[in-house]
Amino acid sequence: MKTESIANIKKELKHLPNEELINICLRLGKFKKDNKALLTYLLFLADDEENYVQEIKNSIDEQFEMMNTNSYFYMKKTIRKILKQIKQYVKFSKIKATEIELLVYFCEKLNNLKPSIFENRMLTNLFDRQILLVLKKLDQLHEDLQYDFTIRLDEFIDIDLYRN
Repeated sequence: MKTESIANIKKELKHLPNEELINICLRLGKFKKDNKALLTYLLFLADDEENYVQEIKNSIDEQFEMMNTNSYFYMKKTIRKILKQIKQYVKFSKIKATEIELLVYFCEKLNNLKPSIFENRMLTNLFDRQILLVLKKLDQLHEDLQYDFTIRLDEFIDIDLYRN
């Protein structure tokens, strides 16, 4: 079976009655967890981005608290899982400020983690990549937001080391 392009799907959806569109959306929500999560964001959370970000931060906090810190192996697995979830939430929002806010928060949590992630090369590299990603995406924001995020980053890292 050949999958149709988005343009063709959009044209076809325009011709469907509202009730049939609702049934298609519900069927999509039942089909895969990601679809259900996206529908939840679009219907309930998209109007209040601050609350959405706060809910994600609370989820991140819970996951960091439950993390097994007895070995770096378990820490790596949990940290990768948290980062994967953040990337998924960011895809739903598509707002650059939200992405940077969540990545900076994630980096703050990593920086304050005990035992220190800087004792492990893989976790240090993961941290460095996220900082570089934030710095790259900062250029796309308004100057005031750039300044605010730069101050937050300066609190726990030396930004000049990453910019060179």
